[in-house]
Amino acid sequence: MKMEPTSNEIDREFRFFRTYKNGQVEKFYSTHKIPPSNNPVTGVQSKDIIISPEPAISARIFLPKIHDPTRKLPVLFYIHGGGFCFESAFSPLYHNHVASLVTEARVIAVSVEYGLYPDRPIPACYEDSWAALKWVVSHSARNGPEPWLNEYADFDRVFISGDSAGANISHNLAVRVGPDGFSGVKVNGIVLVHPFFGGLEEDDEMWLYMCPENGGLQDRRLKPPAEDLARIGCGRVLIFFAAEDHLREVGQRYYDELAKSEWGGSVEVVEHEGESHVFHLMKPDSEKATNLIKKFGSFINQN
Repeated sequence: MKMEPTSNEIDREFRFFRTYKNGQVEKFYSTHKIPPSNNPVTGVQSKDIIISPEPAISARIFLPKIHDPTRKLPVLFYIHGGGFCFESAFSPLYHNHVASLVTEARVIAVSVEYGLYPDRPIPACYEDSWAALKWVVSHSARNGPEPWLNEYADFDRVFISGDSAGANISHNLAVRVGPDGFSGVKVNGIVLVHPFFGGLEEDDEMWLYMCPENGGLQDRRLKPPAEDLARIGCGRVLIFFAAEDHLREVGQRYYDELAKSEWGGSVEVVEHEGESHVFHLMKPDSEKATNLIKKFGSFINQN
């Protein structure tokens, strides 16, 4: 029997991709992208901007219908999920989701497009998101490159959020913001939707494989230590759980550790029974997805 060349042999297989001994990576999911648009029904506008040409970091910015030009709007910095290796701020799933949040919460949203494995292995996702957040913050003096942020953003009400891998990145950004925060900017809270953290063997191995320089299973980006939890740079955290999510247990562990840490803020949990991971993206018109959007908005706008 003729053997296949060893270069075509599978080396490793994970939840979202497999690798071959010849160095090829085969992803199991592809990402469709759509252009920005203006919604005539909701009045939400969107446009794409380049934050950095090298490394390539971009974002989609959303602006709600403006009723009072003198009233500043909260800023939502959103980080998409996708296992650190697929999905996009420009995909229909995330375009529509962030637009819904903008409509409900009446926020300016910046949805960041960060580097993905294998083209840019971890930690590109963290570094790109941090660079994008600092770019947003650079508008606090009202003289940044993006007019919507200069004119409409309330930099005393900045929120960081993401789902799944994006929730993991959101936590790590909040730790980097730290208790000292940014000058002239206040990060009020973070919203973690179905967050990914260490504790599941299959997913942990995949993360470690995508991050060549890592600290093993105790890597602080994967499994936050108590000292990092104590440094979260905001006073409020909202965590969404889905009862049938395979990440539910590790999310609960994060909540438990945060609640007993020296952080000192307030953390709230909302759980949706009978639902699985990122159900709100797959079933955006469902009652529970609508509930998630409304709770997200009320969290941002509570006094």
